[in-house]
Amino acid sequence: MADLSISMQRLWSQRIEGDKHAKPEEVVQWMGAMQAQNYSQALWAIGQRMQNATLSLIEKAIAEKKIIRTWPMRGTLHFIAPEDIRWMLNLSAERLMSSNKGRLKQLELDEATLERCKLIFYHALKDGRPLSRPYLMKLLEESGISTQNQRGPYILWYASQTSQICQGPMQANQQTFALIEDWAPHAKELSRDESLYELAKRYFLSHGPATVHDFSWWASLTVVDAKRGMEAAKPELAVDKLDSKEYGMAPNQMAIKNSSFQLLPGFDEYLLGYKDRSAVLSEAHTFNVIPGKNGVFLPTIVADSQIMGTWKRTPKKKTVELILTPFASLEKKLEEKAAQAAEAYSSFLELPLSSLTVHEQSE
Repeated sequence: MADLSISMQRLWSQRIEGDKHAKPEEVVQWMGAMQAQNYSQALWAIGQRMQNATLSLIEKAIAEKKIIRTWPMRGTLHFIAPEDIRWMLNLSAERLMSSNKGRLKQLELDEATLERCKLIFYHALKDGRPLSRPYLMKLLEESGISTQNQRGPYILWYASQTSQICQGPMQANQQTFALIEDWAPHAKELSRDESLYELAKRYFLSHGPATVHDFSWWASLTVVDAKRGMEAAKPELAVDKLDSKEYGMAPNQMAIKNSSFQLLPGFDEYLLGYKDRSAVLSEAHTFNVIPGKNGVFLPTIVADSQIMGTWKRTPKKKTVELILTPFASLEKKLEEKAAQAAEAYSSFLELPLSSLTVHEQSE
């Protein structure tokens, strides 16, 4: 297995190429969890892995409680399946709580205060109607609990991490929150060993080829726990080695040919789903994709399974205008594919593509 084979197989495993899913919830279930800190980009990440996807179709799935957005790992928002929310949160909660203990103390958010906040949330949300973030913050302030200086976001994070609330659909560009007992009434409870097995199986099937260290990073697990999960899942995986590293993946991997072209969203699992990203992004171009080295990942152009540029949508309400910035001049064979990818994105948004501009990366 060569480096190029790793990246090509990941396109297939992640359903960016090959057999795509019919429904948004099928994508999320297959992927296990999908990074979703940027809401609009995350919707396109789901759409990329679907047949005939549209923005409205995915938002409908969110409103119908078929997809949930919460903080299951790495302290970062992800889309997950409703039935998975409790065991996924439980799997990483202890480590994440421990890592944030100092910050909570700085913000003077002790357990008594946080539990009081949860009680306020419960009484506000118990009728099953999602409420907006500003409204919940207002309730806390009216109860004498300050939400300033990042206290508000950490209170919401704590209530989410302790399996009380999750995010609901958007309301007038505002995120809403709902009780997990209402939004995911059939959420499964699994033992720790069952959870490690299930998460490892989903990760390696949907993200492979990947190493145990990739899985450990992605899932916010210790390497010891990641190994336990991988070992339990191995009967359902294929395992191969490259440069003494062991890679887990789906059996019967499909052969992917070159010349594919994708416009992937920022924070996409194709890049963020791994601790070691060298198989898809060269070190020379890392700064172009993560310009501030501050955790913000730009949307990427992928050609022949390699990240070879970035792109953006210019702000327009009724049309789509795209600017592509490849690291080097696009080959002739890719120009038509770039146009097709742009049309696919405009179809997803259900807006006409008014212009497509290519600007080569400046030195």
